[in-house]
Amino acid sequence: MTILILGGTTEATALARRLAETCPGMPALVSLAGRTSAPKPLALPIRIGGFGGIDGLGAFLAENRVAVVIDATHPFAAIMPFNAEAACRLAQVPLLALRRPPWTPVAGDTWIEAKDMADAAAALGAEPRRVFLTIGRQELGAFARAPQHHYLVRSIEPIGDVLPAPHVTRIEARGPFLVEDELALMRRERIDLVVSKNSGGAQTEAKLAAARGLGLAVVMVARPAKPDVATAETVDQALAWLAAHGLTPTERGV
Repeated sequence: MTILILGGTTEATALARRLAETCPGMPALVSLAGRTSAPKPLALPIRIGGFGGIDGLGAFLAENRVAVVIDATHPFAAIMPFNAEAACRLAQVPLLALRRPPWTPVAGDTWIEAKDMADAAAALGAEPRRVFLTIGRQELGAFARAPQHHYLVRSIEPIGDVLPAPHVTRIEARGPFLVEDELALMRRERIDLVVSKNSGGAQTEAKLAAARGLGLAVVMVARPAKPDVATAETVDQALAWLAAHGLTPTERGV
């Protein structure tokens, strides 16, 4: 019986490593959406690409004798969590969502809350500003409606023409990032405002500390809705859930 991890996060990578170390030989698979052309190597086998909706995922669960599913997709994944909930419910396969806690503002932060990317673009205002977009590349198009700003875009993959604005500076980089490097970047680019998804985690949190240190406001985009399923916040909690389902060394007598 196979453990299926719907991956794409640092938590999915860490869980794969822990399973490979503590449960060698246990059938487990990490599924990636394929949005990154060169994903980081993982400690478990990888499949890349979609499933074909709820029905396709349900067929995959049956064909591969999947025992449990762990949804460790990105906090801003809006479709897969609901597909996983529906497919697992229909197939009667236990499902756990591994969701890191969101960031919360601390003393010195100036956050402008936005419900989505369109709301974030509107929050930039009419006056031209130098804006650091730290939201990846999938939703950059929302900012085309505010072409008066100069955008600094950082993404893992090239952004192509998804942001048709006259003033766009592109950086391709993968976290984690250091606070001192973020400070230097924002100073060099004379940033006025930072736009961020509330992804949580330590990989990209340094930008928030840098913005705080420079007295810059952050437009913080809220996470999309998620289905109501069993949830863990840490890899250790996920392993404990697997143990309760007989799928870790604790339960297998290893």
